[in-house]
Amino acid sequence: MTAIDLSDYDVPGRGRGLADVVRWRYLLSVLVRKGTSTRYRNSALGWTWSYVKPLIQFFIYFAVMGFIFGMDRGVENFPLYLFAGFITVSFFNEAFGNATTAVVDNKALVQKIYLPRELFPISAIIGAFIHFLPQLAILVVVALIYGWIPSFAGVGAMLVALAYVGMVSLGLGLFFAGLNVRFRDSQNFVDVLRQLATWASPVLYTWELVRDKTPSWVPDWIFHVYMSNPITIAVEMFHFSFWRSTVTGDDWHGFPPHFGAYMAISAGLTLVFLIVGQLVFRRFERTFAQDL
Repeated sequence: MTAIDLSDYDVPGRGRGLADVVRWRYLLSVLVRKGTSTRYRNSALGWTWSYVKPLIQFFIYFAVMGFIFGMDRGVENFPLYLFAGFITVSFFNEAFGNATTAVVDNKALVQKIYLPRELFPISAIIGAFIHFLPQLAILVVVALIYGWIPSFAGVGAMLVALAYVGMVSLGLGLFFAGLNVRFRDSQNFVDVLRQLATWASPVLYTWELVRDKTPSWVPDWIFHVYMSNPITIAVEMFHFSFWRSTVTGDDWHGFPPHFGAYMAISAGLTLVFLIVGQLVFRRFERTFAQDL
């Protein structure tokens, strides 16, 4: 009996996880184009909503935190400070939320053909990044009005911040995308996390306020945990990129002490999120078609 060499063939339903994304990059580009082209289908304003919605949310936060609570009197160029942090968290919230529902939203494809399921969360995150670009353009214009001076350090900090947000969104997105197929209430838990994200990072306030207003009975490690949040690191990087060069007073006191250690810890957490997220996703993807 002649033996057949099957080494060049793939076993259906068995992939290499995130490593397959590079191999299937053309299909990834198709999914991204599909997501961006259908985002505002049959919408009168179309991509204008990418500018309108974040601006409305920004003005609401600015009215509450700036005028009602008086934060604008304590931070120079507070609108720029607020908007730089706000769009950073908005990028995370959209990427995380879209990645969580990516598999369920594409159940027709999942049930009919085999392809690496990781393509869905990743394409959702790339789509969120494309949607983030108009907000970044607004931030650049506002920063220039306030006298922003671009620098290599600032651009580098911005790229590092985007990498943090993208990787954290992917790790958490894979984790909850896998759970969400079987347990649909996972999406409700993600919605709670997204609501907390804006308040759990120095977007509406400064990190100095957290340090100075923390009661004496609270252990110091609580502040260290707060600063090790990858989204907090990304927000501070965006502040450095766009807000720092416009400050002429004493509002900029530098990065928090031990900021390098916080960055290292948050990078480690991001790696853990990616590993755990991939493992959980692959564990649940075996029954995606049946659960959907």
